[in-house]
Amino acid sequence: MTAPVQAAIYRASPRIMALADWIGDPVEAADFPETTLRWRNDRAAAEVGLANLSDEEWVRHFGRFAPLHDNMPGPLALRYHGHQFRTYNPELGDGRGFTFAQMLDGDGRLMDLGTKGSGQTPWSRRGDGRLTLKGAVREILATEMLAALGVNTSRTFSVIETGEALYRGDEPSPTRSAVMVRLSHGHIRIGTFQRLGALGFDDEMAQLVTYCLANFPGAAFSDAPHPAVRFFNQVIERMADMAASYMVAGFVHGVLNSDNMNVTGESFDYGPWRWLPQWEPGFTAAYFDHQGLYAYGRQPEAIHWNCGQMAVALRNLVEAPPLIEALNRFPDLYQQAMARRWCWRLGVKQRGLEEDTALIGACERAMVASGMGPDAFFHAHRGGRGPYEIPELEAALAPYSATDAGHPYWSDAAPQSLLIEEVEAIWAPIARDDDWSMLQTKVSAIRRMGDAMGARPEPLGHAPR
Repeated sequence: MTAPVQAAIYRASPRIMALADWIGDPVEAADFPETTLRWRNDRAAAEVGLANLSDEEWVRHFGRFAPLHDNMPGPLALRYHGHQFRTYNPELGDGRGFTFAQMLDGDGRLMDLGTKGSGQTPWSRRGDGRLTLKGAVREILATEMLAALGVNTSRTFSVIETGEALYRGDEPSPTRSAVMVRLSHGHIRIGTFQRLGALGFDDEMAQLVTYCLANFPGAAFSDAPHPAVRFFNQVIERMADMAASYMVAGFVHGVLNSDNMNVTGESFDYGPWRWLPQWEPGFTAAYFDHQGLYAYGRQPEAIHWNCGQMAVALRNLVEAPPLIEALNRFPDLYQQAMARRWCWRLGVKQRGLEEDTALIGACERAMVASGMGPDAFFHAHRGGRGPYEIPELEAALAPYSATDAGHPYWSDAAPQSLLIEEVEAIWAPIARDDDWSMLQTKVSAIRRMGDAMGARPEPLGHAPR
């Protein structure tokens, strides 16, 4: 189980600068009309030694993007390609964000600070490089809820309102603007490798493999024939675990393009996300996903497919058979991660893959029969408790022993959830009256749920902390 990251002193470590000549473009942040601090995540900041910044210093670094001490001299807009809804796009890259700092957390992991809404870059195409304030609020909620439910996710580190009126087709406009900073364990994407592969930059790809092995360590795979194969096996473990974590959380990312796949297996970049109101494999999050490509039940398939595109890129460095062998590990790793994470959220001790898989099936059928959504179901049956909707569920749970369920949260009348209606209700007083109290109350409630859940499962594919 994952222990909380230790509080840290600030230790700058701008290692990406060794790749700066080809991995990104130097850029400058937009000069915003105003910078009003709306969210500072001191819990995350403590992990990288930045919680002691004053609000004035915070705004200077995360609204005006003055470089942090001994860190990157300026921002880099990263270059990448990617498949977007299975169509290859070579014109991608950070179009409204950049990486601008790296430091070590209290466990010695390399962490990035990256932005969203920080202005135009060479990769903006026709975009304005901006972020709506509502989009930033949604990302706060998504990252807090996912972290509480055990998903390996980026954290929303900072949100600063920037005083511009933005026009968007999917929001009432004009709407307010913001710049967001996320804390993430790297920003190297599957699409980063796709770009290098498409351009034939084999030397750079080999450098990137070395960088990732050094800075995102996992199992050694010492019998693998090539560093790229060792690294790809780690990525497969991480992606299978990420897919399972989405399914257990009842979360629909919405846009599982290969440029949105972090090779650390850390979930990030939240746009049209949703949580399931009911157990429905065909439920989609993005209004433009007309074919249901990234529907809830198809997320493991989509993530596996993206891993296949990474294997294609790595073929520039190594023959196909060991990459295919690694790719074929995904289904079994996914099933193991599902069993482990499902039992964790249900609050019962695992009994073995076959029995745990049968339990998952019984739970799914119970949700369909009862009409309960995942949040209500897991809350009602935490530790194996009843009442049971169907006899099959009672029989499936009978042999299982409970983990600790003594937190007062489990006696609450209803679970925490984050359905779209509640998101809109939280945003309404901000938009209407600049009233942030509902957001603050919700974040506190979500964190209380996270405390009740206990230490989250160790993400697969990483060296133990």
